[in-house]
Amino acid sequence: MKLLTAALLLLFIAMYLASAEGVKCKCSRKGPKIRFSNVRKLEIKPRYPFCVEEMIIVTLWTRVRGEQQHCLNPKRQNTVRLLKWYRVWKEKGR
Repeated sequence: MKLLTAALLLLFIAMYLASAEGVKCKCSRKGPKIRFSNVRKLEIKPRYPFCVEEMIIVTLWTRVRGEQQHCLNPKRQNTVRLLKWYRVWKEKGR
């Protein structure tokens, strides 16, 4: 009986930790393709224990929608080019 209780308790703890994954990971959905000229701010946050990959959060500004934040997929080619462009742009002191 004690073994069954311990197994059920362990199962409930595992289920709770699995559901808490979405709480820590801010980038559950990936954002759209973006234009480099609309980028206001770029944040790279490290992987959390519950996130599969690092989080790249970009703040965009457009006249129609104003400021919006989107998460980008770090494996997409467009995101890799954005990171290279942003580093060069920042080194120039802009």
